[in-house]
Amino acid sequence: MINDVREILYEVLQAVVPIVLVITLIQFFILHTPIELFWQFIVGAIMVTSGLFLFLVGVRISLLPIGHMVGSELVTRGSVAILLFAAFIFGFVVTVAEPDVRVLAHQVDFASGGAIGSGILITAVSLGVGIFVTVAILRILLGVPIAYFLAAGYVMIVILSFFVPPDFVAISFDAGGVTTGPMAVPFILALGVGATSVLGGKSGVSDTFGLIGLASIGPVIGVLILGVLYG
Repeated sequence: MINDVREILYEVLQAVVPIVLVITLIQFFILHTPIELFWQFIVGAIMVTSGLFLFLVGVRISLLPIGHMVGSELVTRGSVAILLFAAFIFGFVVTVAEPDVRVLAHQVDFASGGAIGSGILITAVSLGVGIFVTVAILRILLGVPIAYFLAAGYVMIVILSFFVPPDFVAISFDAGGVTTGPMAVPFILALGVGATSVLGGKSGVSDTFGLIGLASIGPVIGVLILGVLYG
């Protein structure tokens, strides 16, 4: 456990410290912004580092184990309907809780002057993830090659893009990116690993990472459908 905490701390420092150093150099050699603003940045960086560290520790000690356990237990129960329903619920809930999704929704709400509310965008993105996590789990159970689902998903995206305003196309692909954040990915991966670990003849690596690939298509289609309705 101590080694895991040290590893997480090292990863967080690797992510934050270079940014702080670059901003510091820019501040002293180029910008020369008010010193009060610079100290606000330093305090904010410390808070981000602390929060990200605690968040990742929580993911490591809670989300990953429980996701793996849920995935494996639901498969051993033998009920496909319960497994698929649980996959949808978990995909929906962790996306609602994903910080990156909320940041995107807030920015879209602000940029659109409230025309595209943050609540409806979060709902569309979360439904997309939930549905496609369910599809990904079903694909694992049926043993269908992932290429078929990826091709069908992107064909649907291309078709929908002709029927929505251009702004929604851009937002939809950003939505696909923000769902692969620190909240959703660990849990969905763990759920997939747990499911594939008790399925004989399945490849845990390819099936699990394929699950994330399919899940990221869901929000794109969800936002595009939202664009069709708004358009």
